[in-house]
Amino acid sequence: MGLSAALVSIPVFLEAPLVRLSPAGAVALTVPLVAAALLLARRSDAIGSVLAPLLLGFSGSWLAGAVFWGWFRMAPIWHLPIEAFALPLAIAGLGTRWRLAGAFYLASLVGTACTDGAMALAGVMPHWPAVLGAPSAELPQRLSDAAAACLQLRGLLSIAFGATVLINASDRLLARRSTATAVAGAALMTTIAVDGLFLLLAALSPRLSGLI
Repeated sequence: MGLSAALVSIPVFLEAPLVRLSPAGAVALTVPLVAAALLLARRSDAIGSVLAPLLLGFSGSWLAGAVFWGWFRMAPIWHLPIEAFALPLAIAGLGTRWRLAGAFYLASLVGTACTDGAMALAGVMPHWPAVLGAPSAELPQRLSDAAAACLQLRGLLSIAFGATVLINASDRLLARRSTATAVAGAALMTTIAVDGLFLLLAALSPRLSGLI
């Protein structure tokens, strides 16, 4: 689904710059997102049955991202635990009218786990604090160096492994032909595209990557 794919892309390229400007503001933005989702859920059309739960699932991912990038970005080990803060709610939501919210959130979380796992296998994690802690003048080069590490044999194999896992999972979900699995499958497939674009921008034009 196109909307699911678009919502996966937003945190990567828009949330990180916003968090740099105002971490608290980015966190506070969760409130209108949740409020909008709950208001839209009152409608009986596709907006209420599809857009509202997707927006609620997105708000969970947004809040986690704002907290991590705002206060824990120098400690990558906390990335996945913070992103998973709403895991129990998402799982419980799969059995309710909010199943699309749960499906979107869980797929985003799986995508994050695969991305972080591939980065760890590629040996990129040691670059993380150096990149985010670098002075502004050095940041583009540090980010480019980290991207270059991904393009070595070890990095390429790790990326290929992560992409294979995501593609297989996405294909299985899309084959089930339900709205919830379509949302999850689209989110996973978009993760691959977004990660690839981010890597390309980090290597060739770091200032467009969203981290600078």
